[in-house]
Amino acid sequence: MNTTVEVLGFAREPAWLPWAVTYFFLIGISTSAFILSLPGLAWRHPDWRNVSRRALLVALVCGVAGPVALLADLHQPGRFLNFYLHPNLGSWMAWGAFFIPLYMFGLFLYAWLCLRPQLAILGKSGDRFAGVYRTLALGGHDNPGAIKAAALLGGIGAALILLYTGMEVMVVQARPMWHSPVLPLLFLVTALSGGLGMTALFEALRGHKAAPLLNRWLVRSQWAILLLLLVWWLSGVSGLSGAATEALAAMQGAFSWWVTGAWLLGSTLLTLWLASSRRHTLVLPALFALQGAWTVRWVVLMVSQSLPKMGATTHDYFLTLTPDGLLGIVGMVGLCLTLYIVLTSLIPWDDLAQDHGVQS
Repeated sequence: MNTTVEVLGFAREPAWLPWAVTYFFLIGISTSAFILSLPGLAWRHPDWRNVSRRALLVALVCGVAGPVALLADLHQPGRFLNFYLHPNLGSWMAWGAFFIPLYMFGLFLYAWLCLRPQLAILGKSGDRFAGVYRTLALGGHDNPGAIKAAALLGGIGAALILLYTGMEVMVVQARPMWHSPVLPLLFLVTALSGGLGMTALFEALRGHKAAPLLNRWLVRSQWAILLLLLVWWLSGVSGLSGAATEALAAMQGAFSWWVTGAWLLGSTLLTLWLASSRRHTLVLPALFALQGAWTVRWVVLMVSQSLPKMGATTHDYFLTLTPDGLLGIVGMVGLCLTLYIVLTSLIPWDDLAQDHGVQS
């Protein structure tokens, strides 16, 4: 006699935790802010000079904090060494272990070259750290050629980071929401939106002179996000993308998914309206741009894990007050705030630096 056993569902813990969302969020902002620093610092465009200084500060703060979240997601730093001891060159995640050091080295070298003239001036100020500033400045010469070379190195690293963070999720065929060529582009555009938002927030702490410039680019980023969301939805409705069609079918009967989609669409439209109608305001457009970048990553990496890979059972995730949950997120916010305080205490990043003869 034959016996048939039907598996309807089973309970399981989420494979990806909020640490991963935090890493994707911070590293995306850092690489995007690095790109925003190029017009003013590497190419010396006068309209971008002060904005690019703020963007470099964002790139450093988020660039240092991002890998910390990644190591926390691995639960012990030693696991990171396995990417080098046993490299799997067929894995995008493994390639990320090489892209991250490349980007960080390029970022630090670029930042040091850009800040050398300012460090030299600080070394002559009589400050108690004057000797340290003079040592770090190494003469303090402004070398545009070296800055552009370091910018190229950091730019290659940033581009590879933006590529691999999207591709390592997109290649997972078991999750229909992930397996879409639109996803890497959506991660890229929302990272740029988040980088603009964080730079605008840092700019708002010093003034609103660059508000029209930043809001103009925020408007463009929100239009790009809306376009990509529309392309993904149309590819699923029309059946052009089997993965998108399957994802839409799984979400169709859940009210929570309708709320999530409405929130994402509404917040994007609100950011677009704020940036276009209030061009001299930075705080609100910046905050909504940041929450939009976070929401996309939270939905893709965390909420999508509630969709069953087999059977009919959903696996809802609830944010807990643990280091792997809300406490970890708050801790990363605290780390970013600490890095901001340290960097702004040691080096002036505002427009007053120009009045003291510091070259940007």
